[in-house]
Amino acid sequence: MENRRLGHTKLVVSPVCVGTSPLGSFPAQYGYEVSTEQAISTLRRVFEGPFTFIDTSNEYGGGESERRIGQAMAQAGGLPQDVVLATKVDPLPGSTDFSGDRVRASVEESLERLGLDRLQLVYLHDPEKISFADGVASGGPLEALIGLRDQGVIDYIGVAGGPIPLMLQYLDTDAFDAVISHNRFTLVDQSALPLIEDAHRRGVGFVNGAPYGGGMLVKGPDAHPNYCYAPAGEATRDRVRAMERVLTAAGIPLAAAALQYSLREERIAATIVGMSTPERVEQTIELAEWPIPAEVWAEIEPLAVVGRSGHEV
Repeated sequence: MENRRLGHTKLVVSPVCVGTSPLGSFPAQYGYEVSTEQAISTLRRVFEGPFTFIDTSNEYGGGESERRIGQAMAQAGGLPQDVVLATKVDPLPGSTDFSGDRVRASVEESLERLGLDRLQLVYLHDPEKISFADGVASGGPLEALIGLRDQGVIDYIGVAGGPIPLMLQYLDTDAFDAVISHNRFTLVDQSALPLIEDAHRRGVGFVNGAPYGGGMLVKGPDAHPNYCYAPAGEATRDRVRAMERVLTAAGIPLAAAALQYSLREERIAATIVGMSTPERVEQTIELAEWPIPAEVWAEIEPLAVVGRSGHEV
């Protein structure tokens, strides 16, 4: 896995980005708790390599994800030199306050928790919580992020969200250096392709989140029938079952194909994989490097592209 440049930025990142939402301990979403000790052990293992890109957010675990990353960095003597750490600005918990003042406060909170005096990359997180007009308005979040970048508090800014048409609107401002899409470029849904193409054309780094669709593409549709945190349709589950049959016959885990489906797309700079134990680092390396012959891809890809529109899920 060779490192890749993140769009037109000077940042060079590993093709796997370590997602730290579960490290903030969010049992309501993930079904399990993560202790501070476990989180720090996981991060210390991450710092040893080979993954040099870490993703967090102001809101993950009510700020606990950032706080634990800061503790791990303090124990390690700082952020390793070759590691890129990205975070996100979020509204006040329980509100839709995405004002410029809130964005500046969110960045200050992140700096304090992480123990840093500047941030390499900060995303506007889930802008679908407000209208696009409010997002780009005078005194709004985009203006605040640009101001922080101009002041040197932030090196680069990005946008991270769900609806593809909205993400395309934000990229059309030409203000962003990176974009995250989640659950929309996987083995069952490639509706992010227009965004991938637009980002590539603009020189914006594209980062793909949730390659496993929330768990279905790891555990299979019978053990985990939800996709993107909602029940998947029977047609989608049938397609995944057909993929499983091909992969099982070849001795390949479904998760390996799901991860590599994203990694092999050259226009994707990095793929976010959540990690909550040190062992998950080794597991992810194994999945990323699992040999998948061309003839297996030839059987899998026709099943995958049925979901290109994203409507079937």
